[in-house]
Amino acid sequence: MRSKRIGLSGTAIKTIALLLMVIDHVYYFFNFTGVVPTWYNMLGRLSAPLFLFCTVEGFAHTHNRRRYFLRLWAIAAGMGSLSALMAFDGLLRRPDGLFPTNGIFSNFVILCSIWQGIDWMRQGKRLAGTCAIAGPWIWGLLVFLLSMIPGVSKPILYLGCSLLPAWTCIIDGGFVYIVGGTLLYLFRDKRKTQLVSWALWIFCTEFLAVWLGYGAVSGVPLMQMFTRNYQWFSIAAVAVMALYNGRRGASCKQLFYWFYPLHIYALYALSWALLIILR
Repeated sequence: MRSKRIGLSGTAIKTIALLLMVIDHVYYFFNFTGVVPTWYNMLGRLSAPLFLFCTVEGFAHTHNRRRYFLRLWAIAAGMGSLSALMAFDGLLRRPDGLFPTNGIFSNFVILCSIWQGIDWMRQGKRLAGTCAIAGPWIWGLLVFLLSMIPGVSKPILYLGCSLLPAWTCIIDGGFVYIVGGTLLYLFRDKRKTQLVSWALWIFCTEFLAVWLGYGAVSGVPLMQMFTRNYQWFSIAAVAVMALYNGRRGASCKQLFYWFYPLHIYALYALSWALLIILR
């Protein structure tokens, strides 16, 4: 009889990430009430890294990468288009100006290209691999440069936020998560190296760089890295990643795909209604 592996399946880790995500977004949308504790947001720092970790595994094991990519792209493009309309045209913005900037799927779309490029490089397809890896980085820089040109900036930013996600347009993730996701994929067959590389990357970029570039220069107490600038708490996600047992678990992929946009817009609508009532 085949023995069960001890640990958490991919579905279990996604479920943990989903619960943390909801807690985080409750803080994001209802923080204006003054009754949602900050630790909601702190716990939420673990959610995106866990979804990223599961997407690494999902991409590596899927039988149809094209369909996998298109599913991610469809959600990213749809949410990105709506966010762009809110950001640049003021469409459906909450009365206090807040609107959803959640776009973790855009990171996944970019990373799918990079991950595929890594595999092509390993297979000796150097030209295809180089294009797939370098393409998203070049596109992001191009969007950044073109966005400074009058008359071109708005259309190019719309494109970078929606149909062709650019890492320079992503608020929810961006550069740190693109590099972090690349490390997670590069070392996915060496679990200890994978987790250590993620932890070191987050510590260097989200703690050291922030502290040295902001706190130390302006004289802000180090304690604020634990009370205000706590994005680096995402380093703790390695504790959950380390429990992964290599099994997919029960198939609930439709839930995880569609729950993300649906719960965001549901919470947004509820927060809008509550804001009006409280006013």
